[in-house]
Amino acid sequence: MSDKFTDFKNDLPDYVRTEQDFELYCMRHSSEHVLTQAMLDIYGKDKVIMAMGPATAEGFYFDFELREGEINESDFERIETRMEEIKAEKQIINRKEISLEHAKELFKNNSYKMEWLEQIKEAGEKVTVYEYADKFIDLCKGPHVDDTSKIGFFKLLKMAGAYWHGDEKNIMLKRIYGTSFKTKEELDKYLNMLEEAKKRDHKKLAKELDLLVFSPLIGSGFPMYTPRGTVLRSQVYNFSRELNESIGYEEVATPNVNRAELFKVSGHYEKYKNDMLRVVSQYSDEELYFKPMNCPQHTQIFASRQRSYKDLPIRIADFANLARDEKPGELNGILRSRIFTQDDGHCFCREDQIKQEFKNVAKVIKQALSVYGLDYKIRLSFWDPNNKGKYLGEASVWERSQKTLKDLADEEGYDYYLAEGEAAIYGPKMDFMAVDSLGREWQISTIQIDMIMPVRFDLKYTDVDGSLKTPVMIHRAIVGSERFIAIIIEHYNGAFPLWLAPEQVRIIPISEQNNEYAREIMTKLQENKIRCTIDEDADRMQNKIRKAQEMKVPLMIIIGSKEQENKVVSLRYRSGEELRNLDISAIVKALNSNISKRDSNIQLELNA
Repeated sequence: MSDKFTDFKNDLPDYVRTEQDFELYCMRHSSEHVLTQAMLDIYGKDKVIMAMGPATAEGFYFDFELREGEINESDFERIETRMEEIKAEKQIINRKEISLEHAKELFKNNSYKMEWLEQIKEAGEKVTVYEYADKFIDLCKGPHVDDTSKIGFFKLLKMAGAYWHGDEKNIMLKRIYGTSFKTKEELDKYLNMLEEAKKRDHKKLAKELDLLVFSPLIGSGFPMYTPRGTVLRSQVYNFSRELNESIGYEEVATPNVNRAELFKVSGHYEKYKNDMLRVVSQYSDEELYFKPMNCPQHTQIFASRQRSYKDLPIRIADFANLARDEKPGELNGILRSRIFTQDDGHCFCREDQIKQEFKNVAKVIKQALSVYGLDYKIRLSFWDPNNKGKYLGEASVWERSQKTLKDLADEEGYDYYLAEGEAAIYGPKMDFMAVDSLGREWQISTIQIDMIMPVRFDLKYTDVDGSLKTPVMIHRAIVGSERFIAIIIEHYNGAFPLWLAPEQVRIIPISEQNNEYAREIMTKLQENKIRCTIDEDADRMQNKIRKAQEMKVPLMIIIGSKEQENKVVSLRYRSGEELRNLDISAIVKALNSNISKRDSNIQLELNA
């Protein structure tokens, strides 16, 4: 391990796990500084006012205030040319510790840097700057590469607006996104992935496939599912319900609106009040909130009766609507909305039952991810001991719960990595980081140990010796919130397997004379609960096929005069492959088999 990696290890984000990750992180951080230097060179220090610009998991960005003129994406080529020149200059990059007074003199004309300096002062941290030869200097913690020739192959990607500190009450800054990689091949592969991701954007596909509706009259962040979208949503959650039942979870229904006192006891009021949606009653002065999570309500179901050690574990699942008061600029379809549902669940158990409960939940999470065709990595998310105010509970409780989780993961032989600072406010968690068909990583499934909330709510059960004990609370989600539906829309590019497809079969009569026979076929399919429609429009068969393919319907049944005469059908896959002279009963049998198995391949086993 390099000295530089060791020096910065405690200040790095969780995705920087290896020396290779660290090398890329340094390249991207330095690429952002080269971008900043290029813009100051081109537009002038009096016009481009530096705000901030970190490296990210995907690349880097630079936020700035533009005092005069305009900059847009058409200027990227000019900026990139100057960046290449700076790269070729091989400017030596030096890190320096300076006094607060020196820093204030350097950045006296930059209100953003002056604000950062005040925060550094309050935190009692050292002031560090990075100097690029004698041509550029910026306030920064680092890390960086040794000289500008080592920033790799870069590309500026897009521009956007960004509020200072993400707060819409502050000034709107301009933001330029970019990325860099060690090789041109890696950069080209990433750029191709971005192009494919644009085509797969769930908001675009959801509109084209008639899955979701957003209305300005209803408000931003409040999605509506169409009938087709509701089928998709129901299939996802019904699968989660089956998995819940398989490991003993019973479903409950809890209210959306609750008194603030509930969240004061749980600790969510203290930590998340500003992110919760307030509800106002004209008949009551009570402080009410639309719930952002189900766990506090579930404690009250547990507390509603006396519990014995024999009753445990008690497993509860909930699919209620939840709400978070997200900032408008951060909303993104159903990847980030203000109202959502999740396949939530909580288990109240004894400490000796934790291991088995974790194994049960991990088993169904792996089963679900396998069915959806998603690879995954396992992350153990621990607290940040240097930022204890972010969490609830005492350090001793955290140490105990984290040791329990790590021992469990080691015993089960899980291949995992540690992420400090990613824990929930009440306990450590095991996160399943799903990897989609484009190689993007998503945190969706989670299992969490909570030894704090049961204490806050004074939950008790009677142990075998008659003494009162506090249960452990396990929070878990199999695929998580509706964010998962956005992920699978993009993962499948809208071309769902049969079991998920809102419309599984479209029947296409070639002419009006075939409509009656087509209706007979539709009746047989509907009797077997196959989701199907019939296209009786007076249109050419090829146009009907094209419309079905545009809606990404998995299967088409084509009916012409020969099929009607011989009481058979032709079967066409959305890929274009076609099979003729098939008995509808054989198709129904194969469809039912494919759907019941939740097969990812829509190819029917017609000879089985």
